[in-house]
Amino acid sequence: MSRFKELLCQLELNGVSIPQQDPIMAGFGSASYPRVRLSTGPQQQQGTFYEFRTYRIRPDQNAAFLKLTNEKIHLRTAHSELIGYWSVEYGGLNQAFHIWKYDSYSQRAGVRAALAQDPKWLEEYISKAIPMLTSQDNEVTYLVPWSRVQKPPKEGGVYELISFQMRPGGPAVWGKAFQAAITSHDAPGYGSLVGVFHSEFGELNRVHTLWWYESPDQRAAVRHESHGDARVVAAVRESVAYLESQRNKLMFPCSFSPLK
Repeated sequence: MSRFKELLCQLELNGVSIPQQDPIMAGFGSASYPRVRLSTGPQQQQGTFYEFRTYRIRPDQNAAFLKLTNEKIHLRTAHSELIGYWSVEYGGLNQAFHIWKYDSYSQRAGVRAALAQDPKWLEEYISKAIPMLTSQDNEVTYLVPWSRVQKPPKEGGVYELISFQMRPGGPAVWGKAFQAAITSHDAPGYGSLVGVFHSEFGELNRVHTLWWYESPDQRAAVRHESHGDARVVAAVRESVAYLESQRNKLMFPCSFSPLK
């Protein structure tokens, strides 16, 4: 393949539409090239975003880290809104997962600057917590346009975070099929959908769904039931055509988590 053809193919893969009658294409005879459009799916209309944070904790410090965080989290929530804080039980050992809400990137920058100058936060929490961790990771996400953060019907359950790595192209390519698959599960008798989030920074083309169940056993029963639900199976079958990989975590909310 010539370098020129390679460049054309790269443009198409990156979402640039090449007109069928473009004079530049005349030299390639009657070869047809698929029309690939720029992402024109639902766009984020507001600045609000959600930062996902995952902390990996030293195995011998897991209980101590959660105890310290419980005692000092008020120093952090004085600066910005905490949506939820969980301890991962299945799908990742010795991990804490938390979600923070921001109205804009400038607000987050201001929060980080204020925390860096907060002596109580630095001395009473950071200086003690950091040695307990082995790594930290974050991801910036937006709620998809058809979702909002919803509280579960009651407190005391468990949460499942499912992360879907979708094919490149964005919601313009796979959005409708993905929405149909998720909403088919969001029905009476199944789990309660807390929110659906699309990545902005981190792994791109990743979508996270956060679900609530009364217990791990109820989650297992729901999953078994869904395998026999023709409506769910049909929706999922169409969506997986755009799926590259997925993974999940079952998490217990911490006592200080707003989402319990």
